[in-house]
Amino acid sequence: MKAATAYINLNALKHNFNVIREIAPNSRTWSAIKANGYGHGLLPVAEALSSHTNGFGVARLEEAIMLREGGITHPLLLLEGFYAADDLPVLQKNNLQTAVHCIEQLSALENAVLAHPLTVWLKIDTGMHRLGVRPENVKDFITRLNVCSNVAKPLHFMSHFGCADALTEPMTQDQISLFKELITDQDGDGSLAATSGILFWPNSHFDWIRPGIGLYGISPMADRVGADLGLQPVMTLSSSIIAIREVKKGESVGYGARWTTDRNTKVGVVAIGYGDGYPRAAPDGTPVMVNGRRVPLVGRISMDMLTIDLGSDTVDRVGDDVVLWGKDLPVEDVARYVGTIGHELVTNLSSRVNLIYYEAGCNLRA
Repeated sequence: MKAATAYINLNALKHNFNVIREIAPNSRTWSAIKANGYGHGLLPVAEALSSHTNGFGVARLEEAIMLREGGITHPLLLLEGFYAADDLPVLQKNNLQTAVHCIEQLSALENAVLAHPLTVWLKIDTGMHRLGVRPENVKDFITRLNVCSNVAKPLHFMSHFGCADALTEPMTQDQISLFKELITDQDGDGSLAATSGILFWPNSHFDWIRPGIGLYGISPMADRVGADLGLQPVMTLSSSIIAIREVKKGESVGYGARWTTDRNTKVGVVAIGYGDGYPRAAPDGTPVMVNGRRVPLVGRISMDMLTIDLGSDTVDRVGDDVVLWGKDLPVEDVARYVGTIGHELVTNLSSRVNLIYYEAGCNLRA
């Protein structure tokens, strides 16, 4: 009997990569493995994709250093760029590429003393208004970066979509057109499409794509699951029933007595809770899988446990497995009950969840 365990299917991970590559066969690939490989494990995901991808995208310098220390020699791109001038020697030492999205980063590069130049991706704000250089300032940034001795030539370019999962939203085509206009006549590479752009906007693929959530078999769209897009879920989150309790009609279960049964039933207590990263906001009725059937969660989520309504005639037993999400219960379905997205659920797993990796039916390591 195991408590919270996430089984990571590396075959599915590679399958998803191949699906994505077939959609954009003429682009090179930055595989996004930030946030601990979207909760799937930073280094194991990188190792599994090392013979497939051209490079890896991370959010933080610490993630890149972990990859280098773990033996990953692929190109690594800091998608948020560096945070301080003191980071630049570390980037150089670890052969990291970096986004540049603000004047402070530009000034730091101009004033640094480096042994050799860094590969830089100028991040352009084409409409999302989160990170990036405004269009009217792009020409000046290009000029200054091109004369900066700390910047390798040619300079490269990137941007990010704000609404690419909304297929009728005109903003996406506007962003594509603006990005293309701003980088025309430039020698460097361009990168615009993450998972939604790759799947739904083929004219956004440019030289490099940046698949993220799609690698893990999760749909970027609220009304679809990964299987609808030919993707396979990489993570199956499971735990075990540690107790089965008889609950009489009119009795309540859990903190705050949120759920009261309207009939005699049996409730299973499952060894997983918000301390493992399962969402405390999950409402009554959120599905879990027990012995091949969906049963509803009932009562408030505890730190270490949650409760499910097994029904009065259940033949389930203590020790039986419970799947919180996976192949037969897409994480997107669970996310809809919670009012969030699958990205959040998989990245929120805590360190006490045991990750077990397998390929072709064989466990590789835990």
